[in-house]
Amino acid sequence: MTLDEALSEAIKKDFRTADISSSEKAMLEYVEKITVKPAQITSMDIDALRNAGFEDLAILQINLIASWFNYINRVADGLGVGRD
Repeated sequence: MTLDEALSEAIKKDFRTADISSSEKAMLEYVEKITVKPAQITSMDIDALRNAGFEDLAILQINLIASWFNYINRVADGLGVGRD
């Protein structure tokens, strides 16, 4: 979370080239994968988060938050909510 609009835009454009920490990039790579290819998550993805410094509770929180947003966006899309 940031109030820095330039950083926010850089992350939206391509988080891999944004000026964020390597652990933040690892987290966003996981979030991207669980969003785009959730069935392809493996223990290697979890190990990458651990190697980036995340403990199991933080990994669970990352997973739950990303999964919840994916769920609620699909519900909204399925109901045509927010499409104007």
